[in-house]
Amino acid sequence: MRKALRWLLALVVLIGTVSTAGAATAAEPKAVDIKDRLLSIPGMSLIEEKPYTGYRFFVLNYTQPVDHRHPSKGTFQQRITVLHKDVSRPTVFYTGGYNVSTNPSRREPTQIVDGNQVSMEYRYFTPSRPQPADWSKLDIWQAASDQHRIFQALKPLYSENWLSTGGSKGGMTATYYERFYPRDMDGVVAYVAPNDVVNKEDSAYDRFFATVGTEECRARLNGVQREALVRRAPLEKKYAAYAAENGYTFDTIGSLDRAYEAVVLDYVWGFWQYSTLKDCAGIPADAVNATDDAIWDSVDTISGFSAYTDQGLETYTPYYYQAGTQLGAPTIHFPHIEKKYIRYGYQPPRNFVPRSIPMKFQPWAMRDVDTWVRHNATHMLFVYGENDPWGAERFRLGHGARDSYVLTAPGMNHGANVAGLVPEQKALATARILEWAGVASATVQENPSAARPLAAFDAKLDKRDVRHESTLRP
Repeated sequence: MRKALRWLLALVVLIGTVSTAGAATAAEPKAVDIKDRLLSIPGMSLIEEKPYTGYRFFVLNYTQPVDHRHPSKGTFQQRITVLHKDVSRPTVFYTGGYNVSTNPSRREPTQIVDGNQVSMEYRYFTPSRPQPADWSKLDIWQAASDQHRIFQALKPLYSENWLSTGGSKGGMTATYYERFYPRDMDGVVAYVAPNDVVNKEDSAYDRFFATVGTEECRARLNGVQREALVRRAPLEKKYAAYAAENGYTFDTIGSLDRAYEAVVLDYVWGFWQYSTLKDCAGIPADAVNATDDAIWDSVDTISGFSAYTDQGLETYTPYYYQAGTQLGAPTIHFPHIEKKYIRYGYQPPRNFVPRSIPMKFQPWAMRDVDTWVRHNATHMLFVYGENDPWGAERFRLGHGARDSYVLTAPGMNHGANVAGLVPEQKALATARILEWAGVASATVQENPSAARPLAAFDAKLDKRDVRHESTLRP
């Protein structure tokens, strides 16, 4: 009898335990896959998912209004990508200011904070372009508003700190975003961002080219550039044959002659933007006695003779439109070349945009941003390369700036980054990035020199070679 009672009691306890466990299991929410969470956001749709060890990588479309001031007046699909690490990690918001890469990649701040990364394709770069395109809606405020809406959509999912970043035009974009929506981000890391405050005053660039590198290197570059104009007639015959062979046309810029001179005048600038002092060894030392092919090859390698063809310009119409309406564009002089050899000089952005697209310059746009940065920058880091022409006109900080920095990487070009800074500045920049992202350890907070990236370098994911853009573009 006792055995039977003990057996019955044990059975009751067992049933109670099973029932309790079942209730607990039923009460636990089932984990929702990150893809499903992303796609539950209104306006978000999946293009594709690509695998990468340790991450989930998604290429997505997000529905944006063509005009953020009047959202009812049409929408377009904007491409973004999400490199997902963990919702408990900080998030870096990246844009290069042009097309977005649809392959997994990690920008330097993302590696430093070991976080997620959201990347945005800039509006009007195809396929993120409204059809038909109202070009008056391509401006820095509309683009900043694109970022703001994406941030608002993703912040509930990625609730930890956010940093914005970008290089060149992307660095400009991150800065403009901060100017118009200063409460969104916890910090900004802007690389090699030009700041053309007064479009008609570009003497800083002339001073830069008079001193950059070494006298020997400058002489080599200047010699090849001048010789390419001296030999204009035979080299333009070569250019015509090259264009015919490849089906290139020159309707936008107006003529092969204009395109030829534009390519040649970009030569010195292009060298310093993408090369380093050691690369001078590959520049013909005696341009006057060099063959036509040697002059052509050197200019083509650095500037690219396809750049100012209709086909070369088409992808970058949105950039040139912005350069001619708000961003400004540099103009430099060529004291080493006799005036008789230069017919057009640096041509304005208007010459690189189809005439069917109206343009009018707004001189106040960059003055507004520059004034705001000088007096209001908070948690902003600007990194420049010592030998990068675009850094000749850069962002500067005034008395109103707080916890913000402008640092220069010695000897570096348009690919300058935090890793290229001198050790003390590298540690400072890394520590501030970690602090702004909310992941600085107590050790780093007490001793910034101890700051290190939280994620190990990945040669494939963290490839940092600057993208070579032929023609004069940031």
